[in-house]
Amino acid sequence: MSQIHQRASLPGCPSCEEPLEPGDLFCGACGYDLSAVPAPPGDRPTVAITVPAQGVATGAAAPVEWPAASETDSSDLPAPTHRPADLPGVDSGGRPLAASAPAAVRHDEPDGPGAGRDGAEAGFGPAAPDPRTAEHATAGGTSAKVCVACRSGHVDPDGYCENCGHAQPRERDHMEQELGSVAAVSDRGLRHHRNEDAFAVSCTGLPDGSPAVVAIVCDGVSSASRPDEASAAAASAANEALLESLPRGTHPQQAMHEAILAASEAVNALAQEPGQALEHDQHRHQNAPACTLVGAIAAGGLLIVGWVGDSRVYWVPEDRAHPPARLTEDDSWAAQMVATGLMNEAEAYADERAHAITGWLGADAYELEPHTASFKPDRPGLVVVCTDGLWNYAEAAAEMAAALPRDARERPLHGARVLVGHALDGGGHDNVTVALLPFAVAPAGAGSA
Repeated sequence: MSQIHQRASLPGCPSCEEPLEPGDLFCGACGYDLSAVPAPPGDRPTVAITVPAQGVATGAAAPVEWPAASETDSSDLPAPTHRPADLPGVDSGGRPLAASAPAAVRHDEPDGPGAGRDGAEAGFGPAAPDPRTAEHATAGGTSAKVCVACRSGHVDPDGYCENCGHAQPRERDHMEQELGSVAAVSDRGLRHHRNEDAFAVSCTGLPDGSPAVVAIVCDGVSSASRPDEASAAAASAANEALLESLPRGTHPQQAMHEAILAASEAVNALAQEPGQALEHDQHRHQNAPACTLVGAIAAGGLLIVGWVGDSRVYWVPEDRAHPPARLTEDDSWAAQMVATGLMNEAEAYADERAHAITGWLGADAYELEPHTASFKPDRPGLVVVCTDGLWNYAEAAAEMAAALPRDARERPLHGARVLVGHALDGGGHDNVTVALLPFAVAPAGAGSA
């Protein structure tokens, strides 16, 4: 979030940051009881995230001495004691990262529930912890998270600040993962109360030793029950199926078909769990958990895509002189209108029924018809796998290519972040998820299939 500099004589309300007058007992904007504001903690929790070294003078002229790392983790490596800004690291292209990340990015906890096989092929990729929610030691020796709103109250087990009552960001609100040459980013967006998207990225090998790279993106159906669980189950199941079948030598297109079926079974199983069908709102119409799925595999010189629903795959050549293309067709009302010739594309997607899907994964879905297609690109490029939360703001292939940074093939995580930012800048009306999968062509294998 943006930092707002306030006049020293007019401190801001801890709840809404409205400037206050001297002597105010209540905030004139939100009514916050100012008498309940605790004294600012001495360690300034929004800045200091390490324990000062013992025995170091506190005067302004005293040199900074970082404490030695005495603790070790399970791998016997010293626990880090430096602040994140002191160790900027490098991005996917080997370039040094900026000294500070944009404050508006929300981060999830590093050990989120989506950690996949070996902690690498996660459905919900870990992101760097937000220092605003860093844990601080209390007088009793225990630790508690500090509220990201008032930055002084502690967060209770239910996820609310004990001081100002603000709900804290959830771990799925913003997720990022980079694994080898593939990267993905998912964000709650600006209008939804939770993130109902999920993704999985992974790398494995074919029997001949050549690599296979996988990207799966799922979008929960908001009108269904537990759409966030449906998307998570589908992404994980499809990813696991591919990691099992590809190393056995199954053709990637057949493997994608089987992975979609496995994802469907995982979502169907959610509807059969006893006592899990109801949402908190008992007046809401109940139906089976459901989601869409789209995926891509780069293996053996082939690009395989598979989908059910209206999430999409785009192809953007590295040489932007060549045209980009959309590789999937939506299972939606708008796509049916265009296919039957009843409307042109502009008319169909402008209709309020445009995003009514005609295919999905779920126990109450019609007969499941997984779509798969195989391509053999004759030039290197980038595969964009995304939900409609992104392509709503870049529907045409040319628009998607224009929003994609030129160096996205070398820096896929950066490119995915830029695309998510493009959707948020456009309004962020839906959850936004995108995976970028660079596709390479060996010099000896160039040529169209």
